Amino acid sequence: MIDKVDHPGKETFSPAKRIGAVMASYMLRHPDFYLFSPDETTSNKLDATFEVSSRAWALPRESWDLPEAPDGRIVELLSENALFACMVGHLMNGEPAAMTSYEAFFTIIASQLIQHLKFLSQSSQVTWRNDIPAVNLLSTSTCWRQDHNGFTHQSPVLISLLLSHPSALANCLFPIDDVAAEAAFIYMMNSTNVVNLTTFNKTDQPRWIDSHQADAQFPNGGASIFDFASDEDPDYIFVGCGDIVSTEALRALEILRADLPEKHFRFVNISALSYGVIGTTDRPLTQAEFEEIFTKNRPIIANFHGYPDALAQILANYADKKRLKVHGYRERGSTTTPFEMLNLNTASRYHLALDVAEAEKRDDLIQKYQKILSDNTTYATEYGTDQVKI
Repeated sequence: MIDKVDHPGKETFSPAKRIGAVMASYMLRHPDFYLFSPDETTSNKLDATFEVSSRAWALPRESWDLPEAPDGRIVELLSENALFACMVGHLMNGEPAAMTSYEAFFTIIASQLIQHLKFLSQSSQVTWRNDIPAVNLLSTSTCWRQDHNGFTHQSPVLISLLLSHPSALANCLFPIDDVAAEAAFIYMMNSTNVVNLTTFNKTDQPRWIDSHQADAQFPNGGASIFDFASDEDPDYIFVGCGDIVSTEALRALEILRADLPEKHFRFVNISALSYGVIGTTDRPLTQAEFEEIFTKNRPIIANFHGYPDALAQILANYADKKRLKVHGYRERGSTTTPFEMLNLNTASRYHLALDVAEAEKRDDLIQKYQKILSDNTTYATEYGTDQVKI
């Protein structure tokens, strides 16, 4: 429990490590819980689970192996298809589970997920079937922090698939930091008859909120104002949906407050999306709540972890499209630096700041931000590191 964050954004922690610790605690309390992982438990920094359970293994062991035993509850196999099938069989017995994978490879199970969503839809129509523990997918090693792997490891396509599926039986969760990641994991484990996909990073990320705010996000419709980053009567609404892209939006506000002190801004964090709505399948954000949080007429500048059209379509269900400017992953990438990944996809803090500079017709700021972006590209190409601090 994190009761208070005195300096939002100043300290960094790994969301994956926190989920690993919370999962280990959950495994102690629930001896029927299994983790399914394609040989990436340690790579994804969920290895705290090895402190309470062994890897499932029935063959001879070597001295350097992690804990292994025939009754281990961490199932590692380099086949997402086989792991998903095993997990669903486990869930059908009424026992909880989770599966993790690199974001780029979760799409391997796309057809199986669609079939499971069809099954959930049909099973809800019969009275004799018991509730089924949720399919809980933990997506890490994401497109924004794959600089050592490059273009092959960059793909948030599963998010778009689930958000476009009209069954309305899938939740996509986007914890902004390690505290929110813990709240997301708890929400997942308490849900039934749905598919939950939670996307987060294993690298250290800024901590922004306390446990009280994190716990309130899902019951409150998946969107909340960050008071510490917001002004009264805002001229612009900045939105972040995802950890790294939210940090970029918050950094953009720091830049704009320095360069345009006369303007007022509000920051809104979106922690959950489902079919056609902000929020979860059991608690979507209402139109009245949207207008209270996002106002009725102010420009909305959003930064999204996945493909921008996926979020733009949902926001358009609540607001006039003319108000919206949505940034996100645009299938641009290479083996490059972290900030250059954001730069290539026009999802950096300076691209968001440019939206305001252009709206305010501030040519001086437009030139300033564009030069910073251009200079970073030149520097990163020559030295292999970013000039802009992230």
